[in-house]
Amino acid sequence: MVKKRFKKTQILEILNKYEEGASIQSLIKEHGISLATFYNWKAKYSKSSNYNKQELHKLKEDYERLSRMFAELSLENMRLKAQLEKIE
Repeated sequence: MVKKRFKKTQILEILNKYEEGASIQSLIKEHGISLATFYNWKAKYSKSSNYNKQELHKLKEDYERLSRMFAELSLENMRLKAQLEKIE
């Protein structure tokens, strides 16, 4: 049984370096992989990378929406406490 040499996170880091502008030749020399391996990784993991970017964008939107909701509810809570203090 062949042991995998690189974990998925390591492969994604290598592909991110490529997307940032590093040359393929420097990457394959640095990490000791073949050109075919690089292109196989690129074909296999670039799709998941795009999926992860979309998920991250969705999570950021949800975070912003929930932050606004929290701020609004906090303000309303403070107003209600102030009204209670006036009544008492």
